[in-house]
Amino acid sequence: MLRWLIVVFIALVLINSLTPWLQKLGFGRLPGDFRFRLFKREWFIPLTSTLLLSGLCALIAKLS
Repeated sequence: MLRWLIVVFIALVLINSLTPWLQKLGFGRLPGDFRFRLFKREWFIPLTSTLLLSGLCALIAKLS
């Protein structure tokens, strides 16, 4: 249980640090990535980017 918590924490830190670089590549602006304002806050739901990155991670895991 503790190992999974550490893995999730490290993954979130990596994703947070790579977000500006990924946005330069076009992630976050794909069709299916929703960005809208509600209650004076900007909300972002990256559905397509999440599916694409998940598929890429699965491919890398399968090859190694």
